[in-house]
Amino acid sequence: MLRQTRRKFLKVAGTAGFGIYEVLVKTKISNGSNNNENRSVTQRKKKVLSKIRIAQVKVYPEKGNMRANHKSLMNVLEDVENHHDVDVVVTPEGFLDGYVSTEKSVTKDDMVKYAINPQTSRYTQAVSVWAKRNKAWIFYGCTRKAANGVFNTALIYNRKGNMVGMYDKLHLQTHDYKYIPGKHLNVYESDFGIFGVMICADRRWPETTRTLTLKGARVIFNPTYGMHGDLNLCMMRTRSYENGIFIIFTHPGQSLITDPKGDVVVNNRDKTKTYSVTEIDLSKALADKSGHIIDRRPDVYRL
Repeated sequence: MLRQTRRKFLKVAGTAGFGIYEVLVKTKISNGSNNNENRSVTQRKKKVLSKIRIAQVKVYPEKGNMRANHKSLMNVLEDVENHHDVDVVVTPEGFLDGYVSTEKSVTKDDMVKYAINPQTSRYTQAVSVWAKRNKAWIFYGCTRKAANGVFNTALIYNRKGNMVGMYDKLHLQTHDYKYIPGKHLNVYESDFGIFGVMICADRRWPETTRTLTLKGARVIFNPTYGMHGDLNLCMMRTRSYENGIFIIFTHPGQSLITDPKGDVVVNNRDKTKTYSVTEIDLSKALADKSGHIIDRRPDVYRL
């Protein structure tokens, strides 16, 4: 009953604009002229959700078996729908194809066999329908077809089931050279504020999380398939602490969330569970408004 009530609320809120109201404020901005005259402009501030519930899929997909992996995901989503009310679902990296690039027998040219066109794939269509029915965001890991190869991609679906973004893995090493490297570090707007996405090894480069934070992200979703031991735990805590953000590290064997203070919110490695559900309070992540971010010294940072 609670889940149904909340879904009805979100449906009404989306129609009426409740919780996303706009307040007009006057600010002074330089017009860039020599006399430095100021002009008044109207800015719009949106109220966003503070607390969100996140389901992290914790299943090892089968290498190269897209049909079986899609069925596994839909089984998880069905269970989530029947037992939980969530705002976001995150799959591991390359979940649809089982991150098949790690297989030595699979060549770079072979990768297109495991790639999809997100606009026409029956797999993504099913995920879109689920997202719309449950009024939830979904981050879906797959291999994506492109004109000159394939990308390691996280597809982003909003509460209406619309695909609103595609993040392609930026940093490639070893078996990942079978992919085309990503070309952007975009952030995205949502009803819970601005968020960013990085995939697996992207987290090893501090520039990734710092860039997304400087662009306003309070939370970064991190689908992954690789390293997830003690070193990674230290890394994720550090990345969250130095940027004042939440990181949602989602691995087939581990659901890890670290908070703006570098503390561990959840570290679920239970092999009997196919997913975990955790609530976070984004009001604790001021991102580019406090802490290490506002105390930076870019005036003296030089290479």
